[in-house]
Amino acid sequence: MTAPLEAAEPAAAQAAGPAGDDRPARRGVLRYALTKAGGALLSIAMVIVATFFLFRLLPGDPVRNLAQGRNMTPAQLDLERSRLGLDKPVPEQFLDFVGKTLRLDLGTSYEYKRPVLDLIGERLGPTLLLTGVGLVIAVSLGLWQGTRAGWRPGGRFDRFSTATSLVLWSVPTFWLGLLLMMVFAAWLQIFPTRGIESVDAPDGFGYILDVAWHMVLPCLTMVGVVYAQYLLVMRSSLLDELGQDYINTARAKGLRDDDLRRRHAVPNALLPTVTLVFMNIGFVVGGAVTTETVFSWPGLGKLFYDAISVPDFTLMQGTFMLITVAVILMNTLADIVYHLLDPRVRSA
Repeated sequence: MTAPLEAAEPAAAQAAGPAGDDRPARRGVLRYALTKAGGALLSIAMVIVATFFLFRLLPGDPVRNLAQGRNMTPAQLDLERSRLGLDKPVPEQFLDFVGKTLRLDLGTSYEYKRPVLDLIGERLGPTLLLTGVGLVIAVSLGLWQGTRAGWRPGGRFDRFSTATSLVLWSVPTFWLGLLLMMVFAAWLQIFPTRGIESVDAPDGFGYILDVAWHMVLPCLTMVGVVYAQYLLVMRSSLLDELGQDYINTARAKGLRDDDLRRRHAVPNALLPTVTLVFMNIGFVVGGAVTTETVFSWPGLGKLFYDAISVPDFTLMQGTFMLITVAVILMNTLADIVYHLLDPRVRSA
């Protein structure tokens, strides 16, 4: 990714040190990365502590909820509570939770009677499929519209695309999902309303098409809410680049608008968007909770919602920590990538 010559070359030369020695720059990048990694580890430690106490503030008794529909005596309830370790003092439960977490043991689900890691592993694939496809479409659509809108600000396309994206961005995810379901599933009966596959799904390529058909509405819901960020950031960045001196110089030299946009303005304007993509990867995974719940998509979001309904402490803790750690790691990676891509940041 290129940077404007007026800013990038002096900063890069300064960061490289005398006689083109780039060792100070590399040491600076390594020191910055280690600092960010240390901050991420501290944040993860705080998440582990907060996770344990946060969900114990929720109302409801897991043992009584699990015993619904079963004639269990108080003695049997106490025995079940002892089996789950809920009869221990809270400090002892906390120390046990921290010790297991450090050993990557997230416990056993109250509801499913299975290790939490196994449940997360089964649901991770559908979530990555949905969020991955949605993120690719949202980024591509946002960058294309943002580039076109920012290159000719104030035009008809700019006004229409910006207004549409702002409206969709302000709409609650669950409301947009229900609206799409009502129109395209209940009324027009084009797409299915729930699940990842049909009961009679065929094998082979037919199965892939069946999953893709089920993914249309939840994917549209995620794209509609997310893509506005990339459009607005790209548009704003491109407008900033158009005011730079190197743009005016290139135009004075007779460089065509298409070449100027493709080779200079857009690559430099992409820098904030690249970091936004990394930052949003973690948030998109967490934001899938609402979409997966509305469309009964069997991913981590639906698993987390089901765990809250019980409540299933171990399952809630495991899924919440995974989502939160993903956000922390992606934010840290975004900071490091931005530091690597922009020499002006390294010289600051």
